[in-house]
Amino acid sequence: MKRSQLFIISLVALGLSGCDQSSKAFSLPPGDMAQGEQVFMDMQCLSCHILDGYERPEGEWELSVALGGKGKSLKTYGELVTSVINPSHKLAKGHDMSSIQVDGKSVMPVYNDVMTVSELVDLVTFLESKYELEPYDPTIYNLHH
Repeated sequence: MKRSQLFIISLVALGLSGCDQSSKAFSLPPGDMAQGEQVFMDMQCLSCHILDGYERPEGEWELSVALGGKGKSLKTYGELVTSVINPSHKLAKGHDMSSIQVDGKSVMPVYNDVMTVSELVDLVTFLESKYELEPYDPTIYNLHH
């Protein structure tokens, strides 16, 4: 085999090895915000969660885990997906642990066998739109005494 052919084969093999997509971030296709709002209502998320602009159904609710709002960091798409498909992954801070978990597992139902992937994508798109980054006020240091 000629040296130039070996060089070209090596370049092709190197290029193909760079096509491994496993190192790229996981992402789902774009969702529909209006459909996500419908999923939010259909899955009765307001029975345990509160969200500005939405009234909870009549009744007494043991949980009031807030969704959306302003924060020092935004909930990422991945965090929201994980919260829905694996609610025990990270339990909500600022709540009485006995009210949100039993034996280390979230009381939030697992919707993996109930919700379609399309519904998940739409729901996460809807929820993502409800978070807002708080403006950052930098500390001003007076370096001159």
